[in-house]
Amino acid sequence: MENALLIAAYVVAAILFILSLGGLSGQESAKRAVWYGIAGMALAVLATLMGPGSGLWLLTLILIGMGGLIGWQLANRVQMTQMPELVAAMHSLVGLAAVFVGFNAHIMISTLTGVFAEEGLTLGGTAGDGYAYASLAAYEGLSSFGQLIAKKTSVEIGILRVELVLGIWIGAVTFTGSVIAYGKLAGKVDTAAKKLPGGHLLNATAAVLSVIFAAAYLGGAGTWALIIITLLALFIGYHLIMGIGGADMPVVVSMLNSYSGWAAAAIGFSLGNDLLIVVGALVGSSGAILSYIMCKAMNRSFVSVILGGFGGESGPAMEIDGEMVATDVDAVANALEEADSVVIVPGYGLAVAQAQSAVSEMTKRLRAKGKEVRFAIHPVAGRLPGHMNVLLAEAKVPYDIVLEMDEINDDFPETDVVMIIGANDIVNPAAQEDPNSPIAGMPVLEVWKAKQVFISKRGQGTGYSGIENPLFFKENSRMLYGDAKASLDGLLAKIS
Repeated sequence: MENALLIAAYVVAAILFILSLGGLSGQESAKRAVWYGIAGMALAVLATLMGPGSGLWLLTLILIGMGGLIGWQLANRVQMTQMPELVAAMHSLVGLAAVFVGFNAHIMISTLTGVFAEEGLTLGGTAGDGYAYASLAAYEGLSSFGQLIAKKTSVEIGILRVELVLGIWIGAVTFTGSVIAYGKLAGKVDTAAKKLPGGHLLNATAAVLSVIFAAAYLGGAGTWALIIITLLALFIGYHLIMGIGGADMPVVVSMLNSYSGWAAAAIGFSLGNDLLIVVGALVGSSGAILSYIMCKAMNRSFVSVILGGFGGESGPAMEIDGEMVATDVDAVANALEEADSVVIVPGYGLAVAQAQSAVSEMTKRLRAKGKEVRFAIHPVAGRLPGHMNVLLAEAKVPYDIVLEMDEINDDFPETDVVMIIGANDIVNPAAQEDPNSPIAGMPVLEVWKAKQVFISKRGQGTGYSGIENPLFFKENSRMLYGDAKASLDGLLAKIS
């Protein structure tokens, strides 16, 4: 009866997680979807605590309280601009958990092998001998996890060994990869693509060695083989993400999300937890699908993303003619007053300046004057998928005027004014004009086709990705230097 209730709770939790994922695909349903996810996770945790193997209540409550407190502090302190690196940091914890669970399973198998040997038995018997588990009834140190392993047949023990090797390997790759992604997103690690001498050959060698030592472990080798597999996987995760440039980090975060899902699924197999398997598969597959969609949006190879083979070296960049021409708030305000159609392109700089409320107010005022105002969102705008959509929704910008790249790109030639706020790569014409550019072939917002383009930017630097943007030098482009929020506040003072 207890097991049936646990399975029922897990099924309901899994349904809530599926509803949550489905709801997050639309801005209108996203808030409700978040509550579905919260309810599903609360039910899953409660069911697990009340299910088989429950105990150590004081320690459990202390750990839950500590985790809840840390989560509460992070939720209050982390700004929207820090969400990408926070997500990467969380992925690393999932990967580390998979490594710990895998080693725990290995230690438990080794321990039980010794216990069974003392009883004159062999761990992993057949169904015919009742798994030889009955003879261990007096062994008080056997945990619920130990009981789960002790009841397995020899075939099931072999499968468990395969699962724990995969879990450790995927978890280790996810851990170091996510740590490097966090460092790049937080500005603590150089965002340029860097590889050790040997490049992809090193990754391939480490992967082949991982297979060899995995075979050795499954063939009877001890803990040393598992440690070597872990070290090789840690290296692969580090080297893969170090070899990816900053411009491609949104895809990297999405791919690491997928890796963390598969790591969670591997944990579920090791622990015999059906919900972890289901949730891990949901996260892993949805992350992979999102990565595939983003790769198409960036004209990248999906396989190349998985192997860390993009964002690397390229030939000499095309020379740029002209100069950046600065403008001021008065000139931008006059252009907006005279325009009939305006397109606003938000980027990470908008998030850094926390200017979403100011841009929302400017939009209201311009629309009140009868002007057509729309927002153009590139699939990888910001440093996290959906980053700009969340910011604009937070500022109560109407959903129906927030358009994706494919919906608005053909309209730029008929647009009077384009205002770019803190965006760079997603509006860079070098993607179409320079075959040697690191973003060559990437679909971009073709803003340069509009009559006038104003770029709100802090200075003349190349920005996070380090790629020069020819847009800034075009005749119809003007640079509005300064903090984005201060510039928008100045515009609001001019626009009644």
